[in-house]
Amino acid sequence: MSWTKKVLRVDLSKGVVAEEALNMEWAAQYIGQRGLGTRYLVEETDPKCDALGPDNKLIFATGPLTGTTASTGGRYSVITKSPLTGAVACSNSGGFIGAELKFAGWDMIIFEGKSKSPVMLRVENEVAELVPADDLWGKTVWETDRLIHAKYQDPQIRVAAVGRAAEAGCLYAGIINDLHRAAGRSGVGTVMASKNLKAVMVRGTRGVGNIKDPIRFMKSVAEQKQVLVDNAVTGQGLPTLGTQVLMNVINEVGALPANNMRDVQFDGANNISGEAMLEPRESDGKPNLTTNAACFSCTIACGRISTIDKQHFSVENKPEYWGNSGGLEYEAAWAMGADTGIDDIDAITYTNFLCNEDGFDPISFGSTVAAAMELFDIGAITTKQTEGMALTFGSAKALTWCAEKVATGEGFGKDLGMGSKRLCEKYGHPELSMTVKGQEFPAYDPRGIQGMGLTYATSNRGACHLRGYTVASEVLGIPEKTDPLVTDGKAGLVKAFQDATAAVDSMGLCLFTTFAWTLDNMAPQIDAACDGDWSVERLLEAGERIWNLERDYNLKAGLSGADDTLPSRLLKEAAKTGPAKGKVCGLDEMLPEYYSLRGWSKDGQLTDKVRKQFALPA
Repeated sequence: MSWTKKVLRVDLSKGVVAEEALNMEWAAQYIGQRGLGTRYLVEETDPKCDALGPDNKLIFATGPLTGTTASTGGRYSVITKSPLTGAVACSNSGGFIGAELKFAGWDMIIFEGKSKSPVMLRVENEVAELVPADDLWGKTVWETDRLIHAKYQDPQIRVAAVGRAAEAGCLYAGIINDLHRAAGRSGVGTVMASKNLKAVMVRGTRGVGNIKDPIRFMKSVAEQKQVLVDNAVTGQGLPTLGTQVLMNVINEVGALPANNMRDVQFDGANNISGEAMLEPRESDGKPNLTTNAACFSCTIACGRISTIDKQHFSVENKPEYWGNSGGLEYEAAWAMGADTGIDDIDAITYTNFLCNEDGFDPISFGSTVAAAMELFDIGAITTKQTEGMALTFGSAKALTWCAEKVATGEGFGKDLGMGSKRLCEKYGHPELSMTVKGQEFPAYDPRGIQGMGLTYATSNRGACHLRGYTVASEVLGIPEKTDPLVTDGKAGLVKAFQDATAAVDSMGLCLFTTFAWTLDNMAPQIDAACDGDWSVERLLEAGERIWNLERDYNLKAGLSGADDTLPSRLLKEAAKTGPAKGKVCGLDEMLPEYYSLRGWSKDGQLTDKVRKQFALPA
């Protein structure tokens, strides 16, 4: 039935690991990965617990299609309470370790408590043990990965680790697996480090052999892979340009935030775009992009592998960065580029390398630097705080300096590691933080794409594009075109995207498949793989159940409808240029209808009817 039916529970306080049965009743309701992991978190933690205390739990969860031949079936998620937002956190990653965990025979790992000293979890099939990791503490992710491989001498070992940023308490530190894939947002790596858990090493040779109907499954998988190949986005755009295909597109529609979201277009967008990554450099004749890459079982291959110009100021005396590594995705290029006013593609690539090497979220990092630059611009921060570095918009040297400081948590890097909400509060201008629920915005301005405003405001993990990517409809016309500048109909659009996305995240598939697939393409695959009748309707019901469960957790954690809002800049300061010129985000027009469609109260509370309908825990 594609689940292994096994959970590995790791008590870090006692140093004990134990096997237990997966709750199959919950699996039938919440599918796996994001949904099932959240159900366990809700059951086993107090929503009001200290996110960085021993009572919080950290859950690595796979989906039922993780490890199978379904295209993109390599995903896993990390679920916990976020130290950045105080809300539920679920961060999704690709690469290979998710599939390896399934190959070892596990659906999920639950970490609880806190180790007295640094440890690593070593998993080899059914054997799991905690081993000392004092020698790894203080190392970067890349060093940690190298040392683990050198010690165990198996090239098929997969490693997920935290870097120095997490150890130093950066609130948006992530967990990096396979060197440059990341469970990157909401501070899941900060939680991992707070438990003195440095790394998870996995080697599995069992495979996934418990598919319900193998012949039907293989037939369905083959059919749907062809759909991805034939689609212009998943078959051509993403393999060629990666997510960076969006940089010029979003800039042209007037929804590319720039200069800490003061502007909606960036003159230097083309210089940091996917197209720019393909252009040969004058210095050595080589492009920034070395090749594309794929995660486990992926037929799209949108990943970027890049090389920096050896003569660039950021690496000219650092040969350790002359090789190729994980390159720019759209969100990272935007946050560290347009939002900071920087169009130096090699400088941004270098900071992206540092984000991977030391494990911190490039979206939150870039957005926090942008906020710091505006604070510097108005004199709230001076060179006294920044050790003589002028944090001016457009300064590539300032950006790389900031990344190096956050990586180690030294000096002003400690302030930047708090995230923009706490940074702006500390320096007296909370209005300059472009966040929702304390999490920094992604790369779409809600004045130019109205549906994204509602998506950000209502996202259960704070500002996030991957909780309901209405850009697909409002800009790309997938599955049908809607007008990005109007608010009518957006409440229903957002809800539909949110529910479907929750289901996709829980199956073990990549959200990028939805540029070509709908749930009609996914349901036959999971139905052939898993026991029970998995229809589109059942998947949507599960998605809505997951959304309500996350919302319920947040409400119990102390959040409310008052947190479903946007920074005043986006509600009061009109776009200055582009198609959205003169417009603000019409959140107030969309939110009441959204609450009504959800069946919630007028102030965003869950009703007894909704709780009963989805059988939510008390």
